[in-house]
Amino acid sequence: MSETVTVRQNTVVAAVIGLGSMGMGMARSMNQAGLDVVGCDIEPAAVDRFVANGGRGATTAIEAATDADIVVSVVVNAAQTEAILFGPDGIAGTMKPGAVFISSATMDPAIARDLSRRVEACGHHYLDAPISGGAAKAASGELTIMASGSRQAFELARPALDAMAAKVYELGDAAGAGAAFKMVNQLLAGVHIAAACEAISFAAKQGLDLDKVYEVITASAGNSWMFQNRVPHVLAGDYTPLSTVEIFVKDLGIVQDMARAERYPVPLVAAALQMYLAASGAGMGRDDDASLARIYALLSGAKLPDASGGSQA
Repeated sequence: MSETVTVRQNTVVAAVIGLGSMGMGMARSMNQAGLDVVGCDIEPAAVDRFVANGGRGATTAIEAATDADIVVSVVVNAAQTEAILFGPDGIAGTMKPGAVFISSATMDPAIARDLSRRVEACGHHYLDAPISGGAAKAASGELTIMASGSRQAFELARPALDAMAAKVYELGDAAGAGAAFKMVNQLLAGVHIAAACEAISFAAKQGLDLDKVYEVITASAGNSWMFQNRVPHVLAGDYTPLSTVEIFVKDLGIVQDMARAERYPVPLVAAALQMYLAASGAGMGRDDDASLARIYALLSGAKLPDASGGSQA
């Protein structure tokens, strides 16, 4: 990996922890906006790719965060976020005093509130800032960010937010609200993907021309953003992961836990979650979430396209 270069003077320094499909785009967007960005990931190759595109690299989260004014955490879940902050090699005790920690992971709002309290007790600021938009919008700096936190946290995070997002919704002055908004989004996204996969597999079972089904439905009232976005994966027989099945195993599980605690019924979430669990159990957990169509096909004998142009059950 390339050697870490000297911090540029009089420039906002941002650390990005997690250079996956989302984090890489977010880091590059900030770099292109003029921030001095250092990236860190458990995969050295990801750091090398970021360095090759003009960023700086670090081998550990502590190294990345030590001189940063802004730390952006782009990891999978609350457990990984807590480990970055308070684990054996956690950064909470070594971050620059007064720096802001931007948490982008989807998590239970109660956990976001707890992490915020603990980070602030260490003399830092915490912005609860889940993201939406996918890898393409991360790369173009056009994410939607659902954020909540103190006014000072927003002010300190502004250079990063402006670089990463087309829309930043300021949803409250305390952590937890951003996380709650994200869970509403994930409820809808998870159910809509399941519905889209159910519909296109149902069409296949009827022996319909699936390309024509896509054309008709996307021009009709039954269309949804998820149908329009995910069904092309099914038509191409290409389940290369852009958003994995496991993401919705996690996120709809969080929604169910939140709903159970509030004694709130979520029957559509429950039904959709069973399909994600079935796909994961069938070995598709790391495949694209459009793989739910394959589960419907397996259960029904419907024939879906495969990558070679043929069909598969």
